[in-house]
Amino acid sequence: MCPTPTTAATTDRPKRTQGQNWITPKKRLAIYLRDGFCCAYCGKGIEAGVTLTLDHLKPYSLGGAISDHKNLITACLNCNSARGNRSLKAFVEVSAAYHQREGQEVLAYIRRQVRRVLKTKVAGEMLAQRGSCRKVLDEVQGGRPV
Repeated sequence: MCPTPTTAATTDRPKRTQGQNWITPKKRLAIYLRDGFCCAYCGKGIEAGVTLTLDHLKPYSLGGAISDHKNLITACLNCNSARGNRSLKAFVEVSAAYHQREGQEVLAYIRRQVRRVLKTKVAGEMLAQRGSCRKVLDEVQGGRPV
C-alpha cells in the first residue's frame, strides 16, 4: 500500500475549525465597517438581507494568514461559499460577470479596502454599547444609524 501524499497545509499548519471564534468580535466588526457592510464580490449590502461573512483572500489552507485584516474581506455567505478554495483572481473573473461587474474593478476595490486602516476603537465602542456584533449588524440591517 502506498502512503497517501500530504500537503504542507495539513502537515505544517494546525487545523482550524470553522465558526466565529477564530477572530475577535471587535476585529470582525472593524472589517465589516471598513468594507461598508457590503460584499466585495457582488456588492450587496447587509440592508439587502444578505448574511455577511469574512473571506480569506489567500485561503488559510493555502498558507494565508488566518486573522490578518489584510487577508480578509467582507463577503456575503453566497459568494464566500461559491468561492471555496479557488484563487481570488479565478473566482472574481467568474463572479464579476455573473453580477454584471468588471473583474478588474472588483480586484482594485479589494486592493484599496485591505490597505485601509481598521477603526477598531469605533468597533469596540459599538460593541460596548450594543453588547454583540450581531446586535450591531441587526441595527444596520434594519436601517437604524449605528
